[in-house]
Amino acid sequence: MIMMAKKHPEKPKNQLATNRKARHDYAISDTYEAGMMLTGTEIKSVRAGKINLKDGYAQIRQGELWLENVHISPYDAGNQFNHDPLRRRKLLLHKHELAKLSGVVKDKGITIVPLKVYLKHGFAKVLIGVATGKHEYDKRETIKRREQDREMRRVIKNNF
Repeated sequence: MIMMAKKHPEKPKNQLATNRKARHDYAISDTYEAGMMLTGTEIKSVRAGKINLKDGYAQIRQGELWLENVHISPYDAGNQFNHDPLRRRKLLLHKHELAKLSGVVKDKGITIVPLKVYLKHGFAKVLIGVATGKHEYDKRETIKRREQDREMRRVIKNNF
């Protein structure tokens, strides 16, 4: 019998970047899909997958939602038209969604984090989540539960 290495699950074609650390560090309660206002060279870099959401967050300023600390690498062929990689980018939401978010974020310990960036009908969209920070013991509990689930699936798979 020939044993083959397990293939990693492939991400969907339209998904460009994910923030895996967000689900580990935060408990996500609600998610919203928002459009991103990008310059010409930024969208080319995003389509090439050169975006990093790791330390990103969103903030409401003067009634608008802004994505901060998200790194989009400069476009290789962009020369003088390139952008600042860490510049603040405006997120586009409906008024009622923005009002709901601004009411929720006023509570202490709640933040808005980007979860993933993907293309939808040719436009770059970001999935943002309303998050509360996890304590260290919550993170350990999550890891323990995940390992128990994995062990149960393995036992069930081997028995049947």
